[in-house]
Amino acid sequence: MKLHTHEWGTGDRVALLVHGIMSDHRTWRRVGPALAARGYRVIGVDLRGHGASGRGAYGAEIFADDLVDTLPTGAELALGHSLGGLALALAAERLAPARAVYSDPAWALGGEDAVDPAVFVEFQRVPREVIAKFNPRWEEIDVDIEAATLAVWDPDTALSLSGAGAVDRTPAVPVVPSLVQVADPSPVVGGPLKEELARRGFEVRTVRGAGHTMHRDDFDAFMASLDGWI
Repeated sequence: MKLHTHEWGTGDRVALLVHGIMSDHRTWRRVGPALAARGYRVIGVDLRGHGASGRGAYGAEIFADDLVDTLPTGAELALGHSLGGLALALAAERLAPARAVYSDPAWALGGEDAVDPAVFVEFQRVPREVIAKFNPRWEEIDVDIEAATLAVWDPDTALSLSGAGAVDRTPAVPVVPSLVQVADPSPVVGGPLKEELARRGFEVRTVRGAGHTMHRDDFDAFMASLDGWI
């Protein structure tokens, strides 16, 4: 499926942004312009079932296939958050970016301590004040964006990753030079996994004090953790 995309900048280098579950390209409202200011043409997608993209069958491999159908190969940088990190890892060999960044990637959905994605269905109808309470470090505009993206999100995307779809897809090796940004604490990348990823050849950096959606919790720390990768 060809996905809806949004672009920032007109630079010679290309950067790809892939959002997490329940969100869409609007989550990158600060990251997209920041990368554009560094000379990138930035392309943000709306994953299938999110934002303005189409609906249909869902699954991790399907999300990855959509990225390959939509995005250019050989980008300078590809960055995926949470579910976007999962989809990007499954598409990385085919997309062949020069560098990949996985921001608190939801790879180990089948792990013993992993959150069942089905629980996210309950979040679709939460009022704005609940979003703000759960995310006290977000700016007001990010709370508004989250409410808007939840309103158009298809919760079947989460159900597709629950039950039989809950498989540990942690990459055996990075297929391109890869950084893993880890929240503090992280709901998806625990201490043992951080150590294992380093053994597998990933560079691992913890964004101290930032939650899972670290680019909204602490934008400056998020960008600082990308030093040398963007």
